[in-house]
Amino acid sequence: MSDISPVKDEGETIPFFPDHVITEAKVVLGILALVVIIGIIGMFAPVGVEEPADPLNTPAHVKPEWYFLALYQILKFVPETVGVLIPVLGVILVALWPFIDRKKETNTKARNIRFVITIIFVIFFIAMTIWGGM
Repeated sequence: MSDISPVKDEGETIPFFPDHVITEAKVVLGILALVVIIGIIGMFAPVGVEEPADPLNTPAHVKPEWYFLALYQILKFVPETVGVLIPVLGVILVALWPFIDRKKETNTKARNIRFVITIIFVIFFIAMTIWGGM
């Protein structure tokens, strides 16, 4: 049987302290010096020669991605609170609908009414997306 040991002879290892600690301290001091240099340059030559950004004022040329255009367009016509709550409540309703409506559907009139409401909603959503893109 051979003695397989993960520990090598003392002569082949490098001690953690002070060798590794000193190497890491040099790296930390180098990064700190770089941050201080960038900070000093930033104090004497600041970036941002324009007015500060205003989060409440959106420029006219800014538009969201195509999948948010309808919601963006709806926000132009309703108050902000309503414009945010309606989509959130709609997503929650769609996610919970299979758990709410558990009965077997036998009435074709109710199914047709839901189908027409869905088609109207889809047409409205597509129209708002196209209108928001223009």
